[in-house]
Amino acid sequence: MLLEFEKNLADFVKANGLIGSAAKVLLAVSGGADSTALLYGMHALRAGKLFNAELLCAHFNHQLRAAEADRDEEFVIAQAAALKLPVATRRLDVRGFARRERLSIETAARQLRMKTLIDIAKANNCRRIATAHQKNDNAETIIQRLSRGTGFRGLGGIWPQKVFADEITFVRPLLCVRRDEILKYLDERNLEWCRDDTNADCTYRRNYIRHRLLPELQRYCADSIVEQLSQLARSAREYYSTVCSRADKVWPCLADSDEQVIVLDLKPFLTESQPVKVELIRRSLTGIGCGERYLKQGHYEGILQLAEQNVTGRKIELPGGFIVRREYGNLFFSNSRVGLAPPISSRPVKDQAVTVEIPGQTKFGKFLIQAIVLVKNEVDFEKFKAAKTDSIEWFDLEKIKPPLIVRRRRPGDRFIPLGQSEEKKLGRFLAAQRVPHGIRRDVLVVTDTEKIIWVWPVRISELARITGETRKILQLQMTGFNA
Repeated sequence: MLLEFEKNLADFVKANGLIGSAAKVLLAVSGGADSTALLYGMHALRAGKLFNAELLCAHFNHQLRAAEADRDEEFVIAQAAALKLPVATRRLDVRGFARRERLSIETAARQLRMKTLIDIAKANNCRRIATAHQKNDNAETIIQRLSRGTGFRGLGGIWPQKVFADEITFVRPLLCVRRDEILKYLDERNLEWCRDDTNADCTYRRNYIRHRLLPELQRYCADSIVEQLSQLARSAREYYSTVCSRADKVWPCLADSDEQVIVLDLKPFLTESQPVKVELIRRSLTGIGCGERYLKQGHYEGILQLAEQNVTGRKIELPGGFIVRREYGNLFFSNSRVGLAPPISSRPVKDQAVTVEIPGQTKFGKFLIQAIVLVKNEVDFEKFKAAKTDSIEWFDLEKIKPPLIVRRRRPGDRFIPLGQSEEKKLGRFLAAQRVPHGIRRDVLVVTDTEKIIWVWPVRISELARITGETRKILQLQMTGFNA
């Protein structure tokens, strides 16, 4: 029979779909009170057949507390053995990593834990990693974010589940309970746990919030400050989910990407509400690898001002070498090492834009473009249709504004596909047509002075197609070329 703590845990796990169809769940167990409660609580749920997933344990020795760290490792191994659960242990060189990467001990330990947990999960085919974050941890996280500035997403605190690398999901089954409820559960089950004296050191920011700031705030609250912050987090997550639904809907219509550059079309972007704009900016930044940890409210405000001010060429530099630049009707997000559409003269010769000889032959990298001018009433349409491939196309020569240029695709490229009446972003068009990623990277663009006329080998433009009124036809053939 389940105890009240275990019932609350079971209800929370089920309501939030934390286990789902996962065959294995990796439990992060430090040996402290919270993770010991996680270990025994999840074991009780599996024994009660509330889920069928196999449980495994992971423990990290940070090598920061000498004999105490070794004691914790031995304790976790013993607890896992008592429950007949496999356990993987790792020793982490936190001090060395912090020194090399110029990080605080806290940040270094967190990064190493995350990476190692994911590595262990992959090695054991685990799709879920359960950590022991609980309501008090969530309250501390919200206070910490408020102190440096945050939005609705930050106010959501620690989410019940979050997908990380390679579709591995971190789940937090204990977010439904407070620390005092955990201690009560351990006492009811007569369970021991390891105490970490560094948790009382208030020189660490989180410990100061835990032992000094939250108790002081509690003095001025009639109800539990931890419960109030937990409710705030739930409300913020619900609101943020609504914002995300809108962002999911508009993202395909206004975002385009090319390798390590993301482009937002400002015309539809500026019609969205402020929270949706911020979410679209956040997605663009994370899409180019810009971490959110060192971004502040001022960074987002600066990007929003850049979007609203109609001044081409302005840019904002962000922590980590990332850049946001406004170019005409677009916002470009990139890493400064990648740059934004570098000048043609600085690109490799094979990628330089080349003028197409009409009539004649033109070399472009490994390709050869052959151009022939035909008179419509002198060609056999049926013969052309029989011989046509993706590498041969006909265009109405009188609808083309020479010179023709052949080049690689660029962020922000647009054209009107054959058979359609509205201009499309090239990147979104290729995605909608389900063009394989390998082909997307290698597509070539043929343009005149005003428009794209051919996205090879996918589609020509409606604006250059031949009709019954066509008198002269431009035939372009794109073939491989071995120099």
